[in-house]
Amino acid sequence: MRAYSDIISTKTHYFDTIESYAPELGGLLPSVRVAYRTWGKLNSRKDNVVLICHALTGSADADAWWEGMFSTGGAFDENTDFIICSNVLGSCYGTTGPLSKNPLTGKHYGPDFPIVTIRDMVHVQRRLLSHLGIDRVKLAVGASLGGMQVLEWGYLYPEVVQALMPMGASGRHSAWCIGQSEAQRQAIYADRDWNDGWYLQSHPPARGLGAARMMAMCSYRSFENFQSRFGREVQSSTGTFKAESYLHHQGKKLVKRFDANTYITLTKAMDTHDLGRGRGEYYDVLQALQIPIEILSINSDILYPKEEQEELAQYMPHSSILYLDEPYGHDSFLIDVQTVSRMVREFLDGRALQAYPAA
Repeated sequence: MRAYSDIISTKTHYFDTIESYAPELGGLLPSVRVAYRTWGKLNSRKDNVVLICHALTGSADADAWWEGMFSTGGAFDENTDFIICSNVLGSCYGTTGPLSKNPLTGKHYGPDFPIVTIRDMVHVQRRLLSHLGIDRVKLAVGASLGGMQVLEWGYLYPEVVQALMPMGASGRHSAWCIGQSEAQRQAIYADRDWNDGWYLQSHPPARGLGAARMMAMCSYRSFENFQSRFGREVQSSTGTFKAESYLHHQGKKLVKRFDANTYITLTKAMDTHDLGRGRGEYYDVLQALQIPIEILSINSDILYPKEEQEELAQYMPHSSILYLDEPYGHDSFLIDVQTVSRMVREFLDGRALQAYPAA
């Protein structure tokens, strides 16, 4: 199986669990490897930890995909913070996932990799922090799939995490999002090279995965962004619309750096996201959260519209909401990093710190 060693940073660390892990919806992982990165220095009290949770096709290399957030006085300040980002369970960038070898069979898991949930991802992250001797996180922050993990941290480990900042995420995956995910998965399944998930790495379902990414990009941006950026302009070299060329480019980029079984595993995990599942009535569960939370909503987000973040802010008792008023859609958190960085730092040094001052 292909290893993404050409993409994973050489600064990556690995933690191999000594215990098996049983995902909450069934199955068993005899062992789990976690790929993670750190920045800054852990202080003597081990209370200066900032946890970054990455999105769907992200990795532990947050300084690459969220580069503008790392700076002196910015969201992630290596002079004061100990910053951790781990690759999620089920991914293809170093943490155990479909590309990993199943020690019981000697073969890669492929489509036999068990269904994992957002909660499973957080449980595995907690194992990593325990391994590092960390029992206190001053802020968990992330967007999209990362924002879902942030919210689950508040419910699974409220004794560890002190403040939350989810961005562009909901408290439960909507029918709209589930529909988007399923349409993308069906594009992969329809590829002639899919082979029920047992494709050769030399012949992956590239057309299907590329089409899935193209579909996703349409939901990550906005009508206004596409209209202003591309309009009806045509590429002189190909005779195709610039919007078409852009989507084909994005599809090809993902095919080069991501695995199809992984894409299916993680989109299904996102579909399981529901803070109320197994905990009680949804709105009662929202009201039970007793941790300071700053919710970032993107006004132009058509995938996770602002009404979903406003619902969280309405019912979560110690919450406030900020709006990122940019035309780029869901991906605005990756584009206007200067504003997002300022918002994170102001929350971290303000209300979050006041609620839980350093010991």
